[in-house]
Amino acid sequence: MSASSIRVAVAGSTGRLGALICEVIEEYDGFTLAARLTSRSQPEDGADADILVDVTTPDASPAIVERAIRRGQRVLVGTSGWSADRLAGLQQTVDSVAGSAVIVVPNFSLGSVLGTALAQIAAPYFSSIEVVETHHPAKVDSPSGTAVRTAELVAAAREAAGAAPVASPFAEQPARGELIAGIPVHSLRLSGTVALQEVRFGGPGEMLSIHHDTYSNEAYVAGIRAGLDALRTASGLTVGLDRVLGVGTLA
Repeated sequence: MSASSIRVAVAGSTGRLGALICEVIEEYDGFTLAARLTSRSQPEDGADADILVDVTTPDASPAIVERAIRRGQRVLVGTSGWSADRLAGLQQTVDSVAGSAVIVVPNFSLGSVLGTALAQIAAPYFSSIEVVETHHPAKVDSPSGTAVRTAELVAAAREAAGAAPVASPFAEQPARGELIAGIPVHSLRLSGTVALQEVRFGGPGEMLSIHHDTYSNEAYVAGIRAGLDALRTASGLTVGLDRVLGVGTLA
């Protein structure tokens, strides 16, 4: 795929992230914004693009992504809701279509990626772990895709290290949050917030907190560019900006 011919269609172009991605593409050498797709777009719209970027909704995303894969487009997914089970189904689709390339990015922030990597390092050493994520009131899904991915990776890091499951007492009570891979995840939706995530670890006589705060959408620009660049040569399914950037993790 030559740099001068990379045409990109963005599904979900009127949302916060979609609008930003369109701006990044228009200003990024080697990429051309071929189509701004919305909920009113037809299935064939944007079919001539080399890359489809999906930043729609958890309900709409799977069908949009599968359609793009089957018509030969490379796909960058920034939509929340891609849990481990859903990713397993996506892997099957990717495996069934020769030459497929899909990158799923729960969060385009570099700081968020590093925060999750640090959480994986700490995970085997603390038996009490909980995740608290906060987003702006317009975010529809809870918990966030980033929080889900963080909990799954933290649980996987503990399993790989032979550690026992996380202690999550009274998890059946609604106020204790949603259990993701055995880890309680709490969601807040507050005005004045862009995105914030804290992973708290408790141990005898101490507590460790890994805190990441996003103050503006500018934090996502470098990750968006990295994802687009990676699709030039990517193959198969890649999950996480950490894989794109080569950030070492325990998972």
